Amino acid sequence: MTSELSALAVRGLTKRFDRPAVDALDLTVRVGEFYALLGPNGAGKTTTLRMVAGLLRPDAGTVSILGIDALSDPVVAKQIMAWVSDEPMIYDKLTPLEYLEFVAGLWGIDPRQSETSARDLLISLGLEAHLNERCEGFSKGMRQKVALAGALVHDPRLIILDEPLTGLDALSARHVKGLLQQRVRAGCTVIMTTHILEVAERMADRIGVIAAGRLIAEGTLAELRQQNGRNDTSLEDMFIALVDTEAAAA
Repeated sequence: MTSELSALAVRGLTKRFDRPAVDALDLTVRVGEFYALLGPNGAGKTTTLRMVAGLLRPDAGTVSILGIDALSDPVVAKQIMAWVSDEPMIYDKLTPLEYLEFVAGLWGIDPRQSETSARDLLISLGLEAHLNERCEGFSKGMRQKVALAGALVHDPRLIILDEPLTGLDALSARHVKGLLQQRVRAGCTVIMTTHILEVAERMADRIGVIAAGRLIAEGTLAELRQQNGRNDTSLEDMFIALVDTEAAAA
């Protein structure tokens, strides 16, 4: 598969701190798919996504986003993607509508266009009653939803989310999952890390399992079951078996 046909194509991606965090990783995510990247703590998931998003410079390797070299042309690459971390960072003194208006302005979006889009995004995430309240009094879950709306206001083609459901109650999580599925149906690509394996099992088109900075398994849930001879097992059981096997071989 060529990078032009991929939402994301990573080749030989490497990052070392006191030890290798990402180890010559190759990863391809198709246009229009929901891809879940799973792994134990310290496996390299967040480091990988931070390099893809342009927040961290790799020691080696390439990152192509919809055919764009994200390392040599990061501004263009960032214009077509969104990054949402597990720690929402928004401006407390602004209301959700003001925050989205501010973010849209940074992207150069016409205020007449962004106002409607911002309102629709916030309402779809269940924040209709809080549109004009300052964010300083919001819970972490509410702040996470505002941050997600801000990341989507420029209509990105690739959405990268690091543990987006952390701190969300069941209803809020349903709003977020519904919005992401809507975006995928519209042709957007979503890459998500999560420790909630049931979410990956239900939502992901394909699943990648990373350990010690390397991709150790990848495929649809059915393909992973077939590859590992576990046709009737849950993703959780299979994930634990894969990680334990990799740890024993290390």
